[in-house]
Amino acid sequence: MTNYKLTMKYDGTKFHGYQRQNELRTVQGVVEAALLKMTKGQVVDIVGSGRTDAGVHALGQVINFEYPGEIPAGNMLRALNSLMPLDILFLDCEIVDAEFHARFSTTGKRYLYRTALGKYTDPFKRNYTGHYPYKLDIEKIEVAINDLIGTHDFTSFAASDGVVKDKVRTIYEATVEFDETNNELIFEFYGDGFLYNMVRIMVAVLLEIGNGKRDVHDILRLFEVKDRQEARLTAPASGLYLKKVYY
Repeated sequence: MTNYKLTMKYDGTKFHGYQRQNELRTVQGVVEAALLKMTKGQVVDIVGSGRTDAGVHALGQVINFEYPGEIPAGNMLRALNSLMPLDILFLDCEIVDAEFHARFSTTGKRYLYRTALGKYTDPFKRNYTGHYPYKLDIEKIEVAINDLIGTHDFTSFAASDGVVKDKVRTIYEATVEFDETNNELIFEFYGDGFLYNMVRIMVAVLLEIGNGKRDVHDILRLFEVKDRQEARLTAPASGLYLKKVYY
């Protein structure tokens, strides 16, 4: 068996998330179906760096799988891309040690979130951005986002139905930029790991701070109260991108 590591990008609009689900179109399901054709019926299970929800996109998702036999990495890349639909593209492929695991070998991840600021929803952005039509003080967001940096208990920023008990995570970088050309706010978060819905909840809180619905340092209070209900909203999946996985 040969262990392959691949980096991929995909448009999550027409997928029911990354993880395999019976009778639903998922990223894992599509890739495993292609591998089943390549092996002429031998099942190959792929491992992803993490799951993305329905509608969430990836610019640098990483997977690995053990393949029966050995195909040069370049040939594997070409073979898989030839079998992919137009909303998936493999960017890179390499043969790695047997110990490499796309999920458990990670040291960090970087997410990007795009928020369109127009008064009305742009039909050509609706699948690729969140939308916030209200007034924003971007300077407040620039101050508030720094409160996320460091090691904190992110219980208030995790989906209430999440199964992970330890909610402590470290954020190394958190930035926001205004893209004047496209009238979008671009958020980026780099950390050692992220809880279910964590990025989307952080963005929703930051937007409320920018709108004046929360104190500029309300994030510090949310760390203390450890209550998901206090954070309230979740930004739409359409604006979220898994940008890069670190090993």
